[in-house]
Amino acid sequence: MERFELLKAVAVPLDESNVDTDQICPARLIRVFAEPGRHDDVFMHDRRFDEDGSARPTFVLNRPVYAGARIIVAQRNFGVGSSREAAVMAMSAAGFRAVVAESFGDIFVNNCLKNGLLPVQLAAPEVDALRESLHREVGAIVTIDLVAQTVTGPEGRSIAFAIGALRKRCLLAGLDDLSLTERHRDSIDDFERAYRAELPWLIPEPQRNPPP
Repeated sequence: MERFELLKAVAVPLDESNVDTDQICPARLIRVFAEPGRHDDVFMHDRRFDEDGSARPTFVLNRPVYAGARIIVAQRNFGVGSSREAAVMAMSAAGFRAVVAESFGDIFVNNCLKNGLLPVQLAAPEVDALRESLHREVGAIVTIDLVAQTVTGPEGRSIAFAIGALRKRCLLAGLDDLSLTERHRDSIDDFERAYRAELPWLIPEPQRNPPP
């Protein structure tokens, strides 16, 4: 997992609430992440493209000024709906590393943190003010400092945000759940050896000649 420390990037103001996971990654496109190839057009596909595949110029994410954006600033209830992890994978494939909103779907937050994408929850007035500043200065840079736990808008005002200590440590070190567990490999091996020695009758013997 890619480490997250300091992100300075163009931010997209998305003036919408209740952007659910089926909008973020349509159900029929989930399977593409099991296959090699381009995935950067999955994110909000049905909002961004017409049936013939042409981009909709009126949709904010298709504006050229946001081509390299890495941050989304939305309203409330971003990522609600089904628990599909592919929603986060679609955002990451499109280049996004963080999303700022008033509130999120609970499972979406967990999926973000396990895949190196930072969900930043701020109070509604703070989110609204940040989006308004991005409308005034189109294509502006927003800075998210995970170490300091602050979001700084284009006007230079910093806003503090909260994050759990363990999740913060994992993001800073680039550790997903598997990598975090691997760091305790020696302790796990020691436990298994002691367990087998103390309770050998609970450990089934391997079959020498398994049936055909």
